[in-house]
Amino acid sequence: MSPLVRTLVLTVAAIGFLFDTYELLMFPVIGSDAIAELQFRKSYTALSPSEQGFVRDWAGRMLWISALSGGVFGMLGGWMIDRFGRKTVMAGSIIVYSFSPVCAAFSSEFWMLVLFRSTTFIGVCVQMVAAVTWLAELFAEKRSRELAIGWTLATASLGGILVTEAYNAIVAAARTPGSLPNLSFPSGHLPDNVAWRFTLLTGLIPGALILFMLPFVPESRLWAEKKRAGTLRRPRFRELFAPELRRTTIVTTVLSACGYAAAFGALQMTPLQIVPGLPDMAELQREVKALEERQKATPADNPEGAALQDELKAKRKAAADAVKARRGNIQRWQELGGLTGRIILAILLIILPSRLLLRLFLLPGVILFPLTYANLVTGPYVVFATAIFFCGLLTVAQFSYLSEFLPKVFPLHLRGTGGSFATNVGGRMIGTMAATVNTELLSPLFSGPNPIKVAMAAAVIGGTVYLVALIASIWLPEPKVEPHEPQAPPPSSPLSTGDAGTAADTGDRGSR
Repeated sequence: MSPLVRTLVLTVAAIGFLFDTYELLMFPVIGSDAIAELQFRKSYTALSPSEQGFVRDWAGRMLWISALSGGVFGMLGGWMIDRFGRKTVMAGSIIVYSFSPVCAAFSSEFWMLVLFRSTTFIGVCVQMVAAVTWLAELFAEKRSRELAIGWTLATASLGGILVTEAYNAIVAAARTPGSLPNLSFPSGHLPDNVAWRFTLLTGLIPGALILFMLPFVPESRLWAEKKRAGTLRRPRFRELFAPELRRTTIVTTVLSACGYAAAFGALQMTPLQIVPGLPDMAELQREVKALEERQKATPADNPEGAALQDELKAKRKAAADAVKARRGNIQRWQELGGLTGRIILAILLIILPSRLLLRLFLLPGVILFPLTYANLVTGPYVVFATAIFFCGLLTVAQFSYLSEFLPKVFPLHLRGTGGSFATNVGGRMIGTMAATVNTELLSPLFSGPNPIKVAMAAAVIGGTVYLVALIASIWLPEPKVEPHEPQAPPPSSPLSTGDAGTAADTGDRGSR
């Protein structure tokens, strides 16, 4: 590849990974407000305890329903990646996940939000595997490949930071009438609760950026040459469980499931459900409830009633604004941790062996997750937020690790299928069930207000899945070293590898 094409490839991959996360992490900050409005035509802070319970349950269900949809179609997408080409399928998936949030923004019924969040997830699930497989084959030399994948994946956490800041900016603008465009949202929408709709609309940005550049970047030469020569074997799911790949498939699927369970059962629950129960936010809720009780006890003909009504309205708005701001703030801490984790992973990737590197991120999590969600959640906010930073660091680093690891342990004709199986069956279909396990099975077993129940369930889930992943890492296979792998390029140009075709003869024999 020429330097210009190489730069375009890395830019396309980086933007794609960034907006993968951007699209997915919209829901933790907008989900409660969106469900409350579409189901009850109220803002979240105006809901009764039973209505908040409905939002809690459906927040968990939506995380799992959308991820399950992504997992099912992501498996099909993995097969399509191997059958029809990495770049072609990547382009189609980007179109899906760019337009789905726009449709979700104009939802008038709850089912529409569920549908379009699911199609968003489908696009992201397919794009992630397609992009990693594409990069792995365009950069044939081991060190260049690790640098390319490691550092472009690091931009994924920028997506979480970007969506958080976009949401915070929209929330701030919504406080001033006329600051946001006057769009024709469905009739009956709440004019003071439009931040979630405008945040969803920003999801259209990546489609225009990436689709503009895709015509100027190449398809994987390894895949294309074998396709033209008629030597590309058809991908078959049953091959993943052949004796030589069975252990690899099972262990990577378990590791993916554990990583996604920590993310969905704990981390994404933090802004979505746990924030309203933090000490200072809970105090605001108590003040609102106290005013509501005073208003109920005040006779209708009492002049004080009108003043109480105005005070209650102002207090509800202040509480709602505070919760929205805190959701954005805690997600900022989480995503900064994730970005740090990806950077650390990218640096250590070329230094440490696979098993040791993974365990560096797993072992602390066994202790940190229960401590954070069972104890620190009721303490000073800055301490809790710092702990969330490190929880995000440990979890997101694992996602980068697996994304870089999977293309190395499956043969060329199964790279999309194998990577998709581990990520989608393990992560999206099994791991994301932790969201529903938290909100509907575990959290009701604890006492206290709903947010604290969810936090206690997150402590159990996080500690358990980190322990399971640590045990599973014992059987993690080391990637094979191919005898025909190209030599490392000069240090002055760490990504200046030759065309991927130089390693074409290694493609179907397995990993590098």
